[in-house]
Amino acid sequence: MIKLSSLTLGKSAVIREFEKSDLHIKLMEMGCVPGETVKVEKIAPLGDPICIIVAGYNLSLRKTEADHIWVEEVAV
Repeated sequence: MIKLSSLTLGKSAVIREFEKSDLHIKLMEMGCVPGETVKVEKIAPLGDPICIIVAGYNLSLRKTEADHIWVEEVAV
């Protein structure tokens, strides 16, 4: 497993778990729930923020937020 912030452009992964913090509830409310597939759609020129596709919509996350999400990369 790797952190979502480490996933490269165009790669897809399945959310497996969160680091326990106050942020994980906010992330779950935005559709980032365990078992959901995410894809890195865009990365800002300086690397922060990143744009992912999750639950059918685009979501922009700071790298510090993406650091709390553990994912398992899937082959496409």
